[in-house]
Order: sequence, then C-alpha cells, then structure tokens
Amino acid sequence: MVRTLLRASAALTLVGVLATAPAAADPFGVFGSAVSGANTAIKNAENAKPAPSKSTVAQVPPVTQQPVGGAAATGLPVGWTYMVDASSAYPFGNIGTLGKRWLPGGGDAVVGFGVSPQLRLVLNYYEIQHYPVGFNSGQVPLFLPPGFPPAPGVNPSCVDLSGTSSPTCAGVNPQFNVTTKDRFGLALFEKLIDLGTFKGRVIPIVVTPTYVSRWSTVAASNGRGDIVPFVGLDGVPYTNVNTRTAQMYAVAFTLPFLRTPKMFGTFTAAPTWLAHTAGANQTNHAQIYQILYLEYTPFPRTKVFLEPQASRDYLPEDVYPEHNMAYFAGVSQTFGKMVFAQIVLNSGGPSNISPYGVKQLNCFALPCSSNTLPVVGGLKATQIQFEVGIGSPSVIQF
Repeated sequence: MVRTLLRASAALTLVGVLATAPAAADPFGVFGSAVSGANTAIKNAENAKPAPSKSTVAQVPPVTQQPVGGAAATGLPVGWTYMVDASSAYPFGNIGTLGKRWLPGGGDAVVGFGVSPQLRLVLNYYEIQHYPVGFNSGQVPLFLPPGFPPAPGVNPSCVDLSGTSSPTCAGVNPQFNVTTKDRFGLALFEKLIDLGTFKGRVIPIVVTPTYVSRWSTVAASNGRGDIVPFVGLDGVPYTNVNTRTAQMYAVAFTLPFLRTPKMFGTFTAAPTWLAHTAGANQTNHAQIYQILYLEYTPFPRTKVFLEPQASRDYLPEDVYPEHNMAYFAGVSQTFGKMVFAQIVLNSGGPSNISPYGVKQLNCFALPCSSNTLPVVGGLKATQIQFEVGIGSPSVIQF
C-alpha cells in the first residue's frame, strides 16, 4: 500500500514539477555570435591581394556581413551593417508526446558598425528554441527522507515515466511540456590582425572580446520564466534559481586553415568565464570553446556548411561545466541583395553528464505529491531550423 501511494503521489508531482525541471545540459554554444564577422574578415583579407571577393560566408544563427549597398571590404565590413530574420524549428528524438509539434518561433537581429577594416563593434540578439531528448527517461528511483518508516522495496523504489506497465512500477503516462526558448544578447569587438604573409598570401587572425547575457523561458514554469525547482548534482534542493540565466566574458581567436576557390575553413578557440557564479556553481575556471567551420560553395549564391563544436556551458544548475559536443549543418541561399533563407540541422548533448533525462526523484517530506523534486541528468536536443531574413547577406553563426 505504501509503495502504491508513494508512486502515485510521485507521478502527480512529476506532472506539476518535473515538467518544469531545467536542462542540466545545453547543446548550444552560449555566446552565439562571438565571432560574427571573423570568417568574413578572414576571407576578405585572404582575397585582398589577388582580388576583392564579393562572395558571402555561411556560419550559425545569422549575423551580418558586408554593408548593405557597400563595396567588398579588405577585412571587416566598414560602416553600418544590419540583419533581421524570423525562424521556426521542429524537434526530433524521444521527447514525449507534448514535444511532437513545431517549436515556438524565434527571431534574430544584428546591428554593427565598422570603424575600419581592422575594427568593428557589433550588438546581437538571437533566439534558439528546443525540446530536450530523453526527458521521459523510463524508470527512475524515488529517494525518501531520512527517518521515513522503512518498507521493503520502497526506499529506494522507482516510478515508471515511460508510459508503459512493468512488473516493478505501475504505468504512468506523463504529459510534460519542457519546451525551452533560449535568448542571447551579445556585445562584442572584432579586431583583425595581420600576422604576415606566407607564399605571397596574407595570414589573418580575428580576435573578438565578447560579453554574453543569456536568459530563457521554460513552457511549464507557470509564468516564472526559467525559475523551476530541482535537486542539484550536489544533492541540494533549489526552488528559486533562474536555471538558464547566465552572463559571461569570452575572447574568441579565429584562424583560417583551408582556402580553395570553393572551400573555406576556420578554427575558433574561445576562453570563457562566468561574470558571476549562481545556483549550484562551485568553480569558475576558464572554459575553452572550440569551433571548426567548413564551407562549400557550389554556386555563387549557395553555401553548404558544417560546423562541429565542443562547448563548455556552465548554467546555474551545474555544479561543474558541461562538456557539450554538437554540430550544425545546413544550406544558406541568398536572393538578390536583401533576402536570404537557411535550413539548419543541429544536435548536441553533454559527454560528462549522464544518463540522459531524469536521474532520480527526491521526496523531502510527506506528502510526496507536493515535496518531490527531480534530479536531471544530461539532456540532448536535435532540431531542424528554418530561417528567412533581410539585410546584409547572412552569416550563420554557431
């Protein structure tokens, strides 16, 4: 009888509380467009001696490139640049019944001013929406508080989140909506530096000091944005923490490694620090983002790109930084001088936080239906994103 009551109350708790549990891992780079114009500047600089280039560069979400109506630059775009787009996305994977639908729409906006071909200032706002894979994670253990009357098989017992019956747990069909929209605001400087020449070609590097502000909305947070209850990996319960809000400093270094008439490649390394720790954070050492960018241009207005990355996200629910492996792949097409469209497939998840989904439930006091908090493990997200915009030819950013 005790086991049945505990499982039933925990299942009720999941509907109201677990639906708002934060992602304990984020598959996307936290400072988005920190190297917004780096690829453009490098390509222009490499082409400066042979001939100025009018081609565009693709990188993920869109940011600006050449000034609208302006001529091709010898480095960073000079003068004003802008970009505005709208996007929608569809998720993939084991995401529960509420996730099998189109995600909330998003938008991106960028304004930049190039002081010279070597120096530019950029302000960027963009949104990413996703629904985490593995949130409904099957059977999870239920841990009871010390001193609870002992019952064989109850502490710990388990609750079945898979929606199917089993010999050990009564079937529960949870209806969770943890659709998440992440928002990023960035302020950055881009500095192009000429390292010299090699075999008659310029060797450029772009250095990008960046400030990042991130905030989010979880659909089932009852109007509290990203404030959702959870138990950290340190075992401490948190009930009033902005789980997906963070501010960071970063310095990105972008170098070229591939250049042919139709191929282009760069590598970016970006040490990143939290502006301050929050929630369960315990350390604040520099975390190194690594981004590899490859581009193929089959036609002058068409770009095919692949961008694998290794990021080190550090959100307030994390005791230690997440080691996320992710990729972006897609196609970018420009129409005339003002319109562009993109299709981007992206996926990623942590390599140092497991398993995916809900790890366990902690009942801190009776009744468990109102005092149970989840411990969330690693979360992976996969979606295809469609973007249409106007302004300077798009540069897709990581």
